[in-house]
Amino acid sequence: MFEPSASTNGMRPSLLTADAPSMADSLPSINFGFDDLRDRMARFTERFDTFIAKGRKQVLEERNRFRINVAEIQEDQRLKTREIENLAHKSSSHAQTIDKEAAETAEMHAAIASITQQRDARAQHRDRIRSEIATIRKQIAQRISAQQHYAKAIDEQAQLNVPELDFWQTYLCMRIEGTGTVDRLRFVFTHVDEKDWEREVCFDLDTEKKDYRVASVKPKVDAEQIERCVERLNDNRDLGPFLKRMRDLLTATVK
Repeated sequence: MFEPSASTNGMRPSLLTADAPSMADSLPSINFGFDDLRDRMARFTERFDTFIAKGRKQVLEERNRFRINVAEIQEDQRLKTREIENLAHKSSSHAQTIDKEAAETAEMHAAIASITQQRDARAQHRDRIRSEIATIRKQIAQRISAQQHYAKAIDEQAQLNVPELDFWQTYLCMRIEGTGTVDRLRFVFTHVDEKDWEREVCFDLDTEKKDYRVASVKPKVDAEQIERCVERLNDNRDLGPFLKRMRDLLTATVK
């Protein structure tokens, strides 16, 4: 190893003489490799600068990409927010529509129930009316049948009564007239007054109800006597004897 101090001490006596060689000439030639080192440092610096430039460029690119990503994320968030707001509005509108439809459905069900109730009530009323009509028709048929039987009996009785009625009209000097009132007959007698054979006496017989009654008498006759005659008529329905008794009462009154 080269030591400068030792070299200096060893060379010191030779500096005293003028012809002695120079110190630089006496130094050994040493190659420190500065040029290679300088070249290596230059290449390192160049690579380092390239690395820094590339790193700076990469950082800038990543920053730009980050900013772009952030902008895209913000835009996407804005779009998502708007979409969420639209969906919320649609959801609210849909909920309102559902509530409206539910109310309309409930109203329709109520209307249907009311109509169904009315229909059932009308069906019951119709069935009741049909039953009443059937009952009335049955009653009418029974009454028609009874009237037919009654008319037949009346016809049969009339056929029997005509000769008898002719006999009583001739025997009692009597004729039968209408009074202008339904179910009321007037019986007129003559030959009751010996002084005036054309003099007429009469009474009206009301046959509207089951029990007959004398509606009027001319001339006036005792009411109790008339009532007894009518009671016997209603009991036996024998018109001939009743007419004879009524003639006797009227004749007795004239006398």
